[in-house]
Amino acid sequence: MIKILVFRTLFFIIIFGSLTLNAQISFDAKVSKKRLGLNERLRVDFKMNENGDDFIPPPFTGFQVVSGPQQSVSRSWINGVQNFSKTYTYFLTPKLKGKFTLGQAAITIGDEVYKTSPIGIKVTEAVEKPNDPNNIDYITDENIKLVAEITNASPYLNEGFTVVYKLYFRNPISISDVQELESPSYGDFWSHMIKIGQVRVNTRGEYKGESYNEVVWRKVVLYPQKIGKLILEPLTLNLSLSVPNNRRDLFGRRMLTQGQKTISVGRKTINVKSLPEANKPIDFSGAVGQFDFDVILDKDALKASESFQAKIKVNGKGNLKLFNLPKINVPNTLEVYDPEHSENVKISLSGMQGSVEDVYTIVPQYQGKYPIQSIEFSFFDPKTSNYKTLSSQDLLIDVYEGPTAGSLTKNDRTPKRLARPQNDTFRFIQLDTKLESIQSLSLWKTTSFWILLFIPSIILLSGYTIKRYVSEKSQDSSNAKQRLAEKLAKKYLSSAKKAFNNQVVFYEALERALHNYLKAKLKIETTELSKYKIESLLNEKNVDQQVAMDFVSVVENCELARYAPGSSVSIQKDYEKASSVIAAIDRQL
Repeated sequence: MIKILVFRTLFFIIIFGSLTLNAQISFDAKVSKKRLGLNERLRVDFKMNENGDDFIPPPFTGFQVVSGPQQSVSRSWINGVQNFSKTYTYFLTPKLKGKFTLGQAAITIGDEVYKTSPIGIKVTEAVEKPNDPNNIDYITDENIKLVAEITNASPYLNEGFTVVYKLYFRNPISISDVQELESPSYGDFWSHMIKIGQVRVNTRGEYKGESYNEVVWRKVVLYPQKIGKLILEPLTLNLSLSVPNNRRDLFGRRMLTQGQKTISVGRKTINVKSLPEANKPIDFSGAVGQFDFDVILDKDALKASESFQAKIKVNGKGNLKLFNLPKINVPNTLEVYDPEHSENVKISLSGMQGSVEDVYTIVPQYQGKYPIQSIEFSFFDPKTSNYKTLSSQDLLIDVYEGPTAGSLTKNDRTPKRLARPQNDTFRFIQLDTKLESIQSLSLWKTTSFWILLFIPSIILLSGYTIKRYVSEKSQDSSNAKQRLAEKLAKKYLSSAKKAFNNQVVFYEALERALHNYLKAKLKIETTELSKYKIESLLNEKNVDQQVAMDFVSVVENCELARYAPGSSVSIQKDYEKASSVIAAIDRQL
């Protein structure tokens, strides 16, 4: 018995010790090498086993950051124990030879701040064979580029320019999938996204004089609405890559290594210039571009009480949707109705082109000749950096038939007389009264008494019945909406429910169902479904903040779980949460 008791005690001590070790939090820094040549690259990984916030990297003194931080997360379950790993990765290149020390990085996990240990690095002379040519990080850094081509980084206020985001890659890399992790926002700009349609690979692209495969990822036309330095937020893509390695299969072909690569276009600064104040016209309304201006009448001769139309039209190239047209100036004797505004504007990579117009309907009341004075339209031409003013022609309207202004009819000229009352004017008034005694009448024996007595009771009873009927109808309508929302959620989540036993397929189907639901409900493109965009769109539709956050949380769980094994408990929980969130959003929308 003593031996059994000792054995059990040791067993529990070992189990408790192992759990304690597993529960310990670690945050370490690792480098690809501690000695490298001046022309080589250094990889630094900051790895933790618990999720943390407020990551602070070291200053990297003596090195230049080539890329990073690239964030990766891994989660797995082994024998019922969860293993978590989160890594921040940097790629550095040395600036000069010597001995350097990578300082401490810091991260906040829970309420504690953890720091890494300093690492010594020695940089020597340049080597003949820099970096490992078979290293996937080195290969992707050398053969993948994401750039933002900006046609004009220093425009005037309201002057249009274009940003084209392009992805360049070349052999030996092949890309199987691209996901947009972070979408740029254009808060200080009037923006228009040009539809690309199906993404195509141009095999004859060129970047800095070298041949690349080229993919145009996004095109956007921008018109700045503020002056000063405006920021374009970064575009970040996650790439699924295939890169050949040194191993070969039975047929001698090189085998492929699958990997993930996060690549980003950093923030871009646009320096917006203000329009010059010198020689600015008084009637300038903000038009910037190159324009033509005209005033057109559909007829210049008509009868009184007939109508004609006057069209004020501006056509050309510029910010056609962003300024007001001048007002028409006509004599007061013409009745003018509010204008009908119409736009015929096409937006391409060269900006807005087309025409805008205001059409006035005018009705003359009297005959005569009515001049329509010249109208001026001013705009700023960014090509010449000058203001220009265009004037319309003087026009004349001939009303050849109808009354003359100020004329009176024959009846109007006749003096009006006061009517004298006749002797029998007030004869209809009854002057003799006929009085009857009411003492012999009993009020409670009359029909009117009982009718007036029961009318309030009938009204109250009818009101109660109507209120109860309306309440029941409202409850039935609410229940019907609830059932419809649940039916819609099951429709979108049916494919995910069939894949409960396959985590990867389940979360792919779940994420696709969430995206398809929002795409159908909010009428947006799939490429716009970043987590920030989802939350902002739901807030604009007056969806509860908590419901929007729950939806984004489910999407994040899908992205995380597709690359790490999970349990059936979490799958069931995510499915139920997705179903309830879709139903809640559908009810509120």
